[in-house]
Amino acid sequence: MKKVLTIAGSDSSGGAGIQADLKTMSALGVYGMSVITAVTAQNTVGVQNVLDISPEIVEAQIRSVFDDIKVDAVKIGMVSNSKTISVIKKLLIEYKAKNIVLDPVMISKSGYFLLKPEAETAIKDMVNIADIVTPNIPEAEVLTGLKIKSESEMEEAAFKIKESGVKNVFIKGGHRCNDANDILLYNNKILTLKGHRINTKNTHGTGCTISSAIASYLAKNYTIDRAVELSKQYITKAIENSFPIGSGVGPVGHFVEIYKKAGIPFQ
Repeated sequence: MKKVLTIAGSDSSGGAGIQADLKTMSALGVYGMSVITAVTAQNTVGVQNVLDISPEIVEAQIRSVFDDIKVDAVKIGMVSNSKTISVIKKLLIEYKAKNIVLDPVMISKSGYFLLKPEAETAIKDMVNIADIVTPNIPEAEVLTGLKIKSESEMEEAAFKIKESGVKNVFIKGGHRCNDANDILLYNNKILTLKGHRINTKNTHGTGCTISSAIASYLAKNYTIDRAVELSKQYITKAIENSFPIGSGVGPVGHFVEIYKKAGIPFQ
């Protein structure tokens, strides 16, 4: 079985972060492992508090995994301070990590800033060790300094992000009003992944989920473009079968196929 490591924050409501990553990895048939960078108190309404894990403990977790287990892919999610970002980058280079997926988590769905302002530069500096970076439109705007309203501007931003040294760039278009098309810059060519807007408010953890799916497929030796295509299909089905849990933005259906087979009414 392929083994995938997620380096990210914990979500107490189970919809995003480490919890969403491990659910996604399990659903896609890889073995998920975790390095927790922060503990968040959050639910479907918002983020109430965040406690960063010390860089020393983050380093110890990473070393514990790599010193014992072969890691086939790495997904990096919420990392809120520059010292921890520097530790992660140093260790992934040291261990010659492969199939690195960077999801530059900056702001929660409820508008809570998960990335400290001083860490923005550090995140930009970490882009060059990734095989693919997966920002949404607001995150791509921070990474590039551009305003993104159209698909052509998404493409412009992708090429600008690539200048940082990352091999491939996947910009998610869900924040646009007119469609849900995503774009992938792969082998210096733009590929458009057509999407349709799904009528649901339950989209908590979508970014965590699709980046973990990409890491899972890369671990299983799919090419970047095919991994992104399959991950887009997975997240679309998960959103279509999302959960009306809580009074705010509910989670997506990571295990929809398992629930269906078990006859569980998951909606």
